[in-house]
Amino acid sequence: MKIAIPVDQTTKNSNVCISFGRAPYFMFFNTETKETTFIENEAADSQGGAGIKAAQTLVDAGTEVLLTPRCGENAAIVLQKAKIKMYKTLPGSVEDNLVAYKNGKLEILEEIHPGFHGQHEGPK
Repeated sequence: MKIAIPVDQTTKNSNVCISFGRAPYFMFFNTETKETTFIENEAADSQGGAGIKAAQTLVDAGTEVLLTPRCGENAAIVLQKAKIKMYKTLPGSVEDNLVAYKNGKLEILEEIHPGFHGQHEGPK
């Protein structure tokens, strides 16, 4: 299974990025091969629609599970249509969240926000 996580840096010691659509990178972890890969999020600097573009990147990469602190509704629609399961991350590192997911400690992400449409940051 391929798990995706928005991250600030290209290391498993990175914290999970608070923004899904504008995360600098996505980390992919393959639970079968234990392989970790990173890709740059080309949607991060988009004028608009970053969440949708980021979601499509995950769909194209064959993602089955997304671990993220939050997600906008337009991105969520794309992810849900692709049957990608979303789980709410805990504060901490990518590694901490992978362990929490493996141990069944992460909740399904049900609170989908309306999105920030054209804004580069979330609410303060």
